[in-house]
Amino acid sequence: MEDQQLTMPRIGDMAPDFVAMTTTGKMQFSEYIKGKWVILFSHPADFTPVCTTEMSGFALEQKFFDELDTKLVGLSIDSIHSHIAWVNNVKKNTGVLFEFPIIADIDMKVSKLYGMLQPGESETAAVRAVFFIDPSGKIRLIMYYPLNVGRNMEEIKRVLLALQAADKYKVAMPLNWKPGEKVIVPPPKTVEEMLEREASDYEMVDFYLAKKELV
Repeated sequence: MEDQQLTMPRIGDMAPDFVAMTTTGKMQFSEYIKGKWVILFSHPADFTPVCTTEMSGFALEQKFFDELDTKLVGLSIDSIHSHIAWVNNVKKNTGVLFEFPIIADIDMKVSKLYGMLQPGESETAAVRAVFFIDPSGKIRLIMYYPLNVGRNMEEIKRVLLALQAADKYKVAMPLNWKPGEKVIVPPPKTVEEMLEREASDYEMVDFYLAKKELV
């Protein structure tokens, strides 16, 4: 476990590259994600109830992610044949099609590379990990959930919007921020900036905590 922890990617690291087979064909991860926001997420196993709700949730929000120029990539420790059968089964039963690629990580190579295998939870199934990767290939946010608790799709969407807005406007997001709400302006670094801030139309809690509307 100690060796695995040492190799787990962290926020700020470049996303580890790999080659894998997926439900949409062979993937060189670094090439596939180049210049795009990406959400890489793992699920424990095909043909399982919680995973079916989660994967369906991503599929139903495909348009949302497309509009934000964000690619989705799923993964589990199952074969490509199992993935295809599951995709077909869900489509037949619910009408929902998983169009995004799902990595067949049968040798656990990618799961180990991304710290998705956590022996305290399971040695043969990936936990519910979510990696947000920016267009430069850098990991910006990581979420981990246990096997028996599904993810919150609204939080995944909120986080993506927050990351993109923070980058675009060079601001930070307060607790529970949602689109349309005020954002936090970076604190002043000089006395001159402090005085300018006091004369601004920002919502001033104090000189170090000021909020503004996004234009």
